[in-house]
Amino acid sequence: MRDRTWIAAACVGESLCVRVQGDDVQRRIGAGKPEQMLVEMLGSYLRDDVVLPVVFAGRDPLRLAKVPAVPPATLTPLPDIDPRIVLLGLDGLAQIRPADILGGEAAQVAGFVAAYPEWDGVLCLTGPSSKWVHISAGEVVSFQSFMTGEIFAALAGQSVLRKALEGDGWDEAAFTEALSDAMSRPERVAGQLFSLHASERLTGHDPAIARARLSGMLTGMEMAAARPYWLGRDVAVIGEGAQYEAALRAQGVPVDVHDAVALAFRGLELAYTAQGER
Repeated sequence: MRDRTWIAAACVGESLCVRVQGDDVQRRIGAGKPEQMLVEMLGSYLRDDVVLPVVFAGRDPLRLAKVPAVPPATLTPLPDIDPRIVLLGLDGLAQIRPADILGGEAAQVAGFVAAYPEWDGVLCLTGPSSKWVHISAGEVVSFQSFMTGEIFAALAGQSVLRKALEGDGWDEAAFTEALSDAMSRPERVAGQLFSLHASERLTGHDPAIARARLSGMLTGMEMAAARPYWLGRDVAVIGEGAQYEAALRAQGVPVDVHDAVALAFRGLELAYTAQGER
């Protein structure tokens, strides 16, 4: 038996976000498989006599359309994870040169294009791996991913910089200075990283300054590499990316900021509706 309730689930950044009609959004961060986390999060909604459709924007879609292409609105049945659930995965996008994949983020792109059909510019999707996506005439023309957030996390947790970065806080001036330096001379960053460790050993460096400097260095390298995307174009930042907004505004680039979860759910709703019409 099926009822009319359906569930939207999307991997957004490091979170799995779930929305059941009429209820608030649930968020969970975890190291496990999103599909297993999904079953746990939906426990109170599942019944043995009802099969619920779950429209899912996962990190690794089964099917990928090659760009240029319109943002995906097609769903592919995924392997069973629970007899009370029918899991439908939103398709993603692929780029051959340079090789790249737009997985669950495709839902955010689809939601944005539906909301702004005349948009011609670039989306900066934030997260552990950021995505710069060129949109024109309602199509994804090209995109490029950067592992800036993952590199920061790896250096902060598993490198000689670990002690220098322990603690909280933020120093905006240190971020801005490091960002500017890295954008001007990105080739110098690798040689400047160790100075964060050396400063901590020699002068008791402030962790807030160290964290801001590291973020500025890594973001500056990304901004320099992504210059063909943002230079001379309108840019929309999607998600929690204050450092990207600050970096773009420092270059005189007009920026709009949008909620990633809301756009992802909009994209999933469009796909589910389109499936019902086919």
